[in-house]
Amino acid sequence: MRLNGKIALITGAARGQGAAAARRFVAEGAQVLLTDVLEEDGAKLAAELGDAATFLALDVSDENAWATAAGVLRERFGRLDVLVNNAGLLHFSALADTTLADYERVIRVNQFGTFLGMRTAVPLMRERGGSIVNVSSIEGLGGMALLVAYASSKFAIRGMTKVAAMELGQYDIRVNSVHPGAVDTAMVSNALGGMPVDVEPIGKRVPLRRVASADDIANMVLFLASDESNYCTGGEFVVDGGVTASHLLANILR
Repeated sequence: MRLNGKIALITGAARGQGAAAARRFVAEGAQVLLTDVLEEDGAKLAAELGDAATFLALDVSDENAWATAAGVLRERFGRLDVLVNNAGLLHFSALADTTLADYERVIRVNQFGTFLGMRTAVPLMRERGGSIVNVSSIEGLGGMALLVAYASSKFAIRGMTKVAAMELGQYDIRVNSVHPGAVDTAMVSNALGGMPVDVEPIGKRVPLRRVASADDIANMVLFLASDESNYCTGGEFVVDGGVTASHLLANILR
């Protein structure tokens, strides 16, 4: 029971990585507030997880919605021990073809959402300490063509994480970023308008010869949420099967 007695909020918890983290947190003894804009899926997951889980509709880009979430946490639990800023959008387009509206849509969810989540968590964690886990990406470590908005947001999350770690360490609030590589969830398919995506060819290019599962990412999030990582803050935790161990020309002779 690595999270026994802890109160956690997970954004983007209705599906994929967020849902996997929610299941792990509940299994490890946490009370979890699941949040998402996908109300039907989120409520269904909360019902599946039982009394340890509650669903709250939350648009992470909405400042007022975060105030509501903070009120729910104070009323029901009186505090927050773990925040997982997981909600995110992916958008493919060439730089020259990216509209301001599409760029802003990604930034508002990925970057603004993480900022608002961290800011909301501080007064709820200040007395007892806590852990904030910000989900970035390997596109927050290096660029990728057709992902100008997404990479911008994920680099920003990486930077905000370090600033927050410096400011909040005095309150025993730890802040770390997780950087997944390719993950077998519906995120890419959704970004492509529902087009099915065969991940096997991608997996063959990964040193571990597979893409990650949502549970692979949840395991890292769980570690950072737990007291096992109580001397880790401001860190970048890569879960990519070895992709960033290489560079563009690494396989040129293979």
